[in-house]
Amino acid sequence: MPEAETRTLTSTPALLASLDPLLREWLPRQRWFAGKGRPVTGFSLVAATELLPAAGPPDGRSDRPGLLHVLVRAHQPAVPAPGAPELPGDCYQLLIGVREALPPRLAPALIGHVRQGPLTGRTVYDALYDTRPAEVVLEALRSRARVGGLRFERDPGQEIRTGLAPRLMTGEQSNSSVVYGDRFILKVLRRIVPGVNPDLELPLALARAGCPRVPAPTGWMVADLAGETWVLGVLQPYVQGAADGWELALRELAKGEDFTGEARELGRATAEVHTALARALPTVTLGRSHLEQLVAGMAERLEQAVHAVPALLPYAPGLRSAYTALGALAAEGRTWTAQRVHGDLHLGQCLRSPTGRWSLIDFEGEPARPLAERRLPQPAARDVAGMLRSFDYAEHAADAPPPGWAAACRAAFCTGYARAGGVDPRTDPVLLRACETDKAVYEVVYEARHRPDWLSVPMSAVRRLAAPEPV
Repeated sequence: MPEAETRTLTSTPALLASLDPLLREWLPRQRWFAGKGRPVTGFSLVAATELLPAAGPPDGRSDRPGLLHVLVRAHQPAVPAPGAPELPGDCYQLLIGVREALPPRLAPALIGHVRQGPLTGRTVYDALYDTRPAEVVLEALRSRARVGGLRFERDPGQEIRTGLAPRLMTGEQSNSSVVYGDRFILKVLRRIVPGVNPDLELPLALARAGCPRVPAPTGWMVADLAGETWVLGVLQPYVQGAADGWELALRELAKGEDFTGEARELGRATAEVHTALARALPTVTLGRSHLEQLVAGMAERLEQAVHAVPALLPYAPGLRSAYTALGALAAEGRTWTAQRVHGDLHLGQCLRSPTGRWSLIDFEGEPARPLAERRLPQPAARDVAGMLRSFDYAEHAADAPPPGWAAACRAAFCTGYARAGGVDPRTDPVLLRACETDKAVYEVVYEARHRPDWLSVPMSAVRRLAAPEPV
């Protein structure tokens, strides 16, 4: 990255004044914004860095975009009610393009027209839609650039060629991804926190362990701020022609085709990743005290969910019994092994290559949970439960699914897992039920907040799991 094209903004208060009124309208509309349902009352600027010149008076050269890297914290009331206390909320990563006028091809990226501050008279937009800014980010990774507090790293054993055309992928919710020439995919984290991010930590550990089921990171973006490191994005090889498991399952459902073979191979891939993680990173034995904490956390999440979604109330005693049954086994002296896991495994987090080989991606975990919690060792059954729930989702998303489709896929997945991992998850039904119940409760809250039309899917699982003898 040429030195003349990089400098750190110094007028950060004025910059925030420029962007504040525009971001209040634009940010809550983004699919990856986590604070939906509560108004944004203000912002605080965590950091701002100029990657392409953006400040200065308009000069009629609208074909040369500026590029700002901005970390901004959104302030929102604790609850969506008048007079509720305002809290400093989540920190978001924004790559903001700056132009005098926006060409028609970038209309979907528009943030707004600046009327005050150092960017007065300019148009700002989501820069990931634009070719030149996206190229700048890849070049920074290739050259291992340092710009202000930003640090761009890469694996010296992997080459990043120049001239790879970028394109933004548009189907995601919690982050954004840019594909470069069908060779690499850059996942740009949107809601960020300081600390070791499992989306980088675990793929690096799996690469060192020689696990081929997870693409090895090629590069990564971090920010060094106030003595802490913030992971901003991860560049990985792009599996050209791959289909994600969700799209593939729905396609096969629409054709009435059997999916149990794919489910079995998915189980095998999951077990291989779990085995590699247990080999690469420490494991722990969960005894009575650990299980009491685990069960207490599940019970607390259930109570919070009941308050958030009253429709859960009639099922709460039955759901709670899944947790107490697990606690009772621990009280009898039963122990379990916990390890690092994917943390948010579902069909959409799996890719099948044109050769039929499955890979697992996106190791960030459930973004709504604290980072420290996402990095804790967990029973491997947690990932299994996530995939079992995903088969239910796919069946409910289909127009006319074959009878028993999800049940057959769930069984096939466990069979494949047992063949590769040596242990069938179904042989520990109490643990598996507790993990699946915890996942379904999480889904109920998520759907109620973000996709009410989908609420019936986890509620169907809640009714099943709350029954005296779940099936």
